[in-house]
Amino acid sequence: MEKFFKVREKGSTVRTEVIGGLTTFFAMAYIIFVNPNYLSATGMDFHAVMMATTISSAIGCFLTAFLANVPFAQAPGMGLNAFFTYTVCFTMGYTWQQGLAIVFISGALFLVLTLSPLRSKLIGAIPACLKSAISAGIGLFICLIGMFNVGLVTAFGDGSAGAYTAMGSLSSKPVQLALIGLLITAVLLAYKIQGAIFLGIIITTAIGALPYFGLTVYHADPFSFSVLGQTFMALDFNLMNLGFLSLATAVISFFLVDCFDTIGTLIGTATNAGLTDKEGNLPGGDRALIADAVATCAGACLGTSTVTTFVESSTGIAAGARTGLASLVTGVLFLVATFLAPIAGMIPSAATTPALIIVGVFMLRSASSTSIHWDDFEEALPCFLAIAMMPFAYSISDGIGFGFISYALIKLCRGKGKDVQPLVYLVSVLFILKYVLAIVGI
Repeated sequence: MEKFFKVREKGSTVRTEVIGGLTTFFAMAYIIFVNPNYLSATGMDFHAVMMATTISSAIGCFLTAFLANVPFAQAPGMGLNAFFTYTVCFTMGYTWQQGLAIVFISGALFLVLTLSPLRSKLIGAIPACLKSAISAGIGLFICLIGMFNVGLVTAFGDGSAGAYTAMGSLSSKPVQLALIGLLITAVLLAYKIQGAIFLGIIITTAIGALPYFGLTVYHADPFSFSVLGQTFMALDFNLMNLGFLSLATAVISFFLVDCFDTIGTLIGTATNAGLTDKEGNLPGGDRALIADAVATCAGACLGTSTVTTFVESSTGIAAGARTGLASLVTGVLFLVATFLAPIAGMIPSAATTPALIIVGVFMLRSASSTSIHWDDFEEALPCFLAIAMMPFAYSISDGIGFGFISYALIKLCRGKGKDVQPLVYLVSVLFILKYVLAIVGI
């Protein structure tokens, strides 16, 4: 194992790699509970989604370990699961079976890209500021969903009567438990405790079992892999009922977010950890992208939203992980976690809400002045619209659309149209057509 992963050659030890893999797992284990909470809202079986989550995560980690030999772990991504549930299914009107088919198509598109020479050109075509803005906007969207889930924030009205949001009732026990959990998780993070978000969920769940709350209820369901059959290969490729443009924007949105997340995590984390070569490239990075794309397709077949590379991998790298052996350890732990499915249903949404808010904090860091030039209005407005439209319009897709369209139009009006890459124009035109057709009622 040591020779296969070239552990010594990369300046590490087996013990360090194992510790790194454990650290990464506990930093991202919250997804085991959070992802089913998201996707089950569409009608998918909670336990089936949880099994799909753990198995697809293991597949992604194993592929990263053996194909790329880099210490990065994969799992269904935060933001992408929100997009699946609240935009693709709830807003666009696709069934969850059709949603899985869209995820599969976007994964296949990502795979084709990673295997083609167009990869670097296509990635470089997206303005860096918009990549950062999309990440920050998703963070706010995730935070808002978490607050809505427990009633910390509520919405009133239907738009015609003056819709608005307001703070929920502090007398609500789910709200109280969520706030307690948020404080606990924040303190754990402040003390730099490894796996703080995961531990926060567990501790909050335990508190929820107290008689005062009564929110944590155990259902002794027998363990069975057969439950996975409710989502396995349930993809519905009959996707033209809502029109080509709706399908195209959904696929492109999945593709772009997954692409940004993965590349940003790989390059950003590797650079900070000194894992890149003299040219600033991550050895094995190309194969890590292939692993990500294959895992996304596998995840769709199993019954979960897009699998992506987790930024929490940085915790394992900080602990000393330098090779794919750490990813292998993380993958094995995800497989072991599959057997937790029968007890996962006892975790109340109030226990996962703090995780969503904390993830929102982490993702909002992308909107820093080093990533987005806020004093340059040509960047500031498109980035602001991308960030603001996601939570306010309750749609990741619309955030991407408004960001791209405004960026392209402002550059054109400024006489800088040649500075905009063709891909940005293509995505902008697709979104414009989608909105025009919606206006005319087609």
